[in-house]
Amino acid sequence: MGSSIYSIGTSGMNAAMAGLVTTGQNIANASTPGYSRQEIVQAANLPQATGSGFLGQGVSVITVKRIYSDVIANQLTVAQAQGSHLDAYNAQITQLDNMLGDPTAGLTPALQNFFTGVAAVAATPADVTSRQAMLSSANSLTATFQRLDQQIEQMRSGVNAGISNGISSINGYAQQIAGLNKTILATESSTGQPANDLRDQRDSLVASLNQQIGASVVKESNGSYDVFVGNGQPIVLGNQAINLVAARSPQDPQRLEVGYQSGASTVLLPESGIQGGSLGGLISFRSNSLDPAQNALGRIAITVAQKFNAQSALGQDLNGALGKPLFTVAGPTVLQSSGNSGSASVTAAVQNAGALTTSDYRLQYMGASGGNENYQLTRVSDGTTTAISFPTAAGSGSVNVDGIALNLTTGAATNDSWLIEPTRTGASSIAVALTDPAAIAAASPVGTSAALSNAGSGTISAASVTSVANLPLPGTVTLTYDAAANQFTVSGAVPAAGPFSYTAGSPISFNGISIAISGTPANGDQFTLGPNTNGTSDNSNALALAALQTANTMGQDASVAGSQPTTSFGGAYTQLVTQVANIAQQTGVMDTAQQNVIAQATHAQQSVSGVNLDEEAANLLRYQQAYQAAGKMMQIANTLFQAVLALEP
Repeated sequence: MGSSIYSIGTSGMNAAMAGLVTTGQNIANASTPGYSRQEIVQAANLPQATGSGFLGQGVSVITVKRIYSDVIANQLTVAQAQGSHLDAYNAQITQLDNMLGDPTAGLTPALQNFFTGVAAVAATPADVTSRQAMLSSANSLTATFQRLDQQIEQMRSGVNAGISNGISSINGYAQQIAGLNKTILATESSTGQPANDLRDQRDSLVASLNQQIGASVVKESNGSYDVFVGNGQPIVLGNQAINLVAARSPQDPQRLEVGYQSGASTVLLPESGIQGGSLGGLISFRSNSLDPAQNALGRIAITVAQKFNAQSALGQDLNGALGKPLFTVAGPTVLQSSGNSGSASVTAAVQNAGALTTSDYRLQYMGASGGNENYQLTRVSDGTTTAISFPTAAGSGSVNVDGIALNLTTGAATNDSWLIEPTRTGASSIAVALTDPAAIAAASPVGTSAALSNAGSGTISAASVTSVANLPLPGTVTLTYDAAANQFTVSGAVPAAGPFSYTAGSPISFNGISIAISGTPANGDQFTLGPNTNGTSDNSNALALAALQTANTMGQDASVAGSQPTTSFGGAYTQLVTQVANIAQQTGVMDTAQQNVIAQATHAQQSVSGVNLDEEAANLLRYQQAYQAAGKMMQIANTLFQAVLALEP
């Protein structure tokens, strides 16, 4: 009996000591990140059977368990992954918004200054000073395009650096998790007890990993974690870590993507599958905001260049020569995949800048069938596809899509692909082509006049030129009014034109020239058109150039017959700034809301796993008293034992 009392007391003291140690551990780690509160699990020892029934034999500490909820911990991890995603996206989009929306350094003031220079030439077309000022403002405009594009490229380089650094961190976490899997398995197998502190470390690493990239965890029956990212790519399988790599895109060498090594080759993960964490935020920002913004800026530059060059070509400079291009700008970029094995070539050119979109395109060869070469063109922004086929015997084929003219040749191998960037380099490549102020085509190449002998009140407008194919005029073109037929006959036109019925003020167009006659001409009245030999003070074409400021030149839907442009240069830039600003605002609101979600999830997790110092203080008193009581029990057992020894035989 005395022995039983001693053993019961000893077991009670041991249990109380274990409780005190565990409580002390909780108190010491109250501020340790990732630490989960622990508590002892006690169970009564098997009782001893006696004639008087079963008598207890004390208590045992079965294990020390951590207070942990998989469900709540997973909710917090997911919330943190989404929060890191939004943090990264918000930081980048805010920078882009500030850059594009700058009221002094953005594109809007540069466009305004340029058109102010054009208007000055229209006001004083013979003034060389105003012409020089226009060229200077044109150079300032192109410099602004280039500067904004350079800043976007710097952001793109920053995204690449962030992807590379993020992958290094992810690999580091994966290796540590795999190492802990091995250590935990060995420890728990040898002791039969949970390695609570090691499990806390592993869960903390999983949480840190999710701040880099959204990851899912599968718990194996032996306690190991298998970790997956993207659309199911494993980065941890038991005690094995599988490294991710930062790899150059096979279609765009300047673009870093996420992949993994499979033998000697690199397999890239789909960007759409990389969600959560700062890495997912960077990739999402690049695809959904940075690329479209750079394309939109390039589209404006290309349209400015094309429209101004087209109108300049319809004018005449101070030297009497037809207008030359005012700007130069690069055409679409076609990037061939490094995995292509065929010999086909693909070229692209801007056919109609007004119909350009802000999207890139992927062209894939689908194979030959029925004597035709079959391709599929996919608009990256929305997945719209266009089937392209041309006879193999023709050797090449062409198609016009969204303002782009594509030319394709035979020789492709099935699944060969190309990335087409119609506007990506527009802003970086635009430059002023003219250096001589006299070369600005402010005048019209066609002069008009009414014969002094005319008896009627008819007047003729300045000529509007829509094509220079038949210019300069070989001589004088005369329009003579036939009152009986109410029409004008035309002589001297090459090729021949007319006659034209007369309606006052209605355009009369032929050979790329359009004029309007108003008033009431008399029979035989004549109006002439000829080379503008005295056009130094003519501002006809300068006025047309100035009108481009407010003209709708962009936003045409090429897929809709008869569609017209819907916005101007400035309007397109305003749309870009507004779109980026809206995304920045929405992302900021979502980021703030997500921080509240994280705070709530953290509170819920801490209410379960966190250390409450008041509760631990109470536990200290409880275990102290239990220890003292067990000691008192042993003291009583000793007294009883001494009493037995004192008995006389």
